[in-house]
Amino acid sequence: MKLFEDKIIAVKISRIWSISFGFVLSVFMFSCANSKRATYFYETPDSMFATNVENLEPVIQENDLLSITVSSINPEAAEMFNRANISEAKTANSVGNVANISGYLVDQDGFIRFPVLGKIEASGKTKKALREELTSILEDRKLLLDPIVDIRYLNYKVSVLGEVKNPTVLTVPSEKISIFEALGLAGDITIFGVKENVVILREENGIKKLARVNLTTSEIFSSPYYYLKSNDVIYVEANKARISSSSQANLWIPVILSAISLSIVAIVNFK
Repeated sequence: MKLFEDKIIAVKISRIWSISFGFVLSVFMFSCANSKRATYFYETPDSMFATNVENLEPVIQENDLLSITVSSINPEAAEMFNRANISEAKTANSVGNVANISGYLVDQDGFIRFPVLGKIEASGKTKKALREELTSILEDRKLLLDPIVDIRYLNYKVSVLGEVKNPTVLTVPSEKISIFEALGLAGDITIFGVKENVVILREENGIKKLARVNLTTSEIFSSPYYYLKSNDVIYVEANKARISSSSQANLWIPVILSAISLSIVAIVNFK
């Protein structure tokens, strides 16, 4: 009788181990099958690509914060155009440090208030167009001789969200950043991120746009979204493994571990 019971227990333990082994094997095979999809350009051979740099310079929009400096062969005369502006904003870098910055804030009507010159429309223009306009006004009014105007963005930033190691808002002092540079500064896409369907949110002239790009093919290099613009948002979606793991892993893994533990206890007790 005892021999018969031992055989039944042995069969049950064998089934438990088979199920556990099958689960582990299926997970391993699934991860191997998708290892290529976890890399960039896995189907792209050695090549050369021309990137799309047309219209790379962003258009000034409402709420942009600009640094405008004026110089001339007469520094004393130019000094009045370089007074500190009272408009301030806070910015954060990739490590979370927050700093106050001051500059010329483009108001909701699209204007800045410039010393001596008064209200100047800035919205809808590129930095180059605004620079040329300010230079022309200073020369036409004979306020400065050979003026040099320099304009920079103080709040040029992009946001990286979703399945990246360090979701963050990045300030871009150089005013030029590619999507791969932004992802690199955010710690890169995690193993659970979908590289084939990365979402980019962009606002231009008050119109919000949503685009999806594939980072595993060479087509990204010719995309207008290869180089990011100020206030762009990158969102990396989670793959099915991440979604299912969050809803099922917490349920099944304890069950399997419990089954293994019970089988070990059974072996010890009925040995």
